[in-house]
Amino acid sequence: MSHTHEATEDDLNPTQTEGYKVGQSRTVAELAALDQEDESLQRWKQSLGIGAATGGGVKKVILKTLFLSSPTLTQPISIDLTQPAAELSKLKKEPVTIKEGVEYSVGITFVIENEIISGLKYLQVVKRSGLKVDKTEAMLGSYGPQPEPYTKIFASEESPSGMLARSGSYNVRSRVIDDDNHVWLDFEWGFKLAKEW
Repeated sequence: MSHTHEATEDDLNPTQTEGYKVGQSRTVAELAALDQEDESLQRWKQSLGIGAATGGGVKKVILKTLFLSSPTLTQPISIDLTQPAAELSKLKKEPVTIKEGVEYSVGITFVIENEIISGLKYLQVVKRSGLKVDKTEAMLGSYGPQPEPYTKIFASEESPSGMLARSGSYNVRSRVIDDDNHVWLDFEWGFKLAKEW
């Protein structure tokens, strides 16, 4: 493959914080069993979704949607991440339209099943004509299992504007990874800039 592809792989590796070590991984059941005699600690654990009835099974992150919202948009633009890989791959050839020169935010919804996931991160590299024009690395956080989806919205940005920005489309590669370097999502999609949504 070309250097461009290799650079993308490097770009999609999360930055490492010097001196940071991933803590010992414990199951929900192990955490629920700790400090059984401390009533207030047990209530706090329950509020986090850590209880004797939870846990068990393999860690699982189910990515639901990647969405874009803006004060100038009547309804968020949403990508269904639960669709088959073949359907997701079409998004690269069918770019999303983003209005030029507006403030927007990207967000993601996901469900955590069975065990705690720590250090979940969202990485995104935007390229145009093979050249990297933007990189986003956002910490999603650590989460316990629960049936309701979590939603995380990233810092707002302003879309580029002008005739040059509107010519051509942008390729995006998005990845969700955790502290154990398990990749939960890795897909490519595209967008183009226009005068209107």
